[in-house]
Amino acid sequence: MTRTGHISFFSTTSAENIEAHNRQVNSIIDLAKGEFVFAVLMKSFEFKKALMQEHFNENYIESTKFPKATFKGTILNLKEIDFTKNSTFKAIVEGDLTLHGVTKKIKSEGQLVKNGNNIEAKSTFNIILQDFNIEIPPAVKNNIQKQISISIELTLTPIK
Repeated sequence: MTRTGHISFFSTTSAENIEAHNRQVNSIIDLAKGEFVFAVLMKSFEFKKALMQEHFNENYIESTKFPKATFKGTILNLKEIDFTKNSTFKAIVEGDLTLHGVTKKIKSEGQLVKNGNNIEAKSTFNIILQDFNIEIPPAVKNNIQKQISISIELTLTPIK
């Protein structure tokens, strides 16, 4: 498990890049069952510009109304991964991503790295804002991409 995972998102447009990082991601993985869960507080995303962070929380994500995002999924190719060996494995994860009060099936390919007792998990996938009822005001519609790239990096340690 971890409480210090990292999720970031990135969007590039002709006006400016939008990037934010959150290093307070809670996650747990059950290696025997291949079940994988993470949760993130939306207000914990940090932007370079304070105004972007304010707009993100108040106008787009509505963090007061929808305070966290969650993912609950399963490693589909669990039988191909040998967690007894220090190595890098391709992992295919599918599950439910809940964001802005909307739950959608997500399937993503990522990487699991067994390093001693730790498991490092990495993945990048895209979401379409409209799929999660995230509305962009007409005045800035051309400044924000409809599709956002999300990256996840977690270092999970055994629970004692």
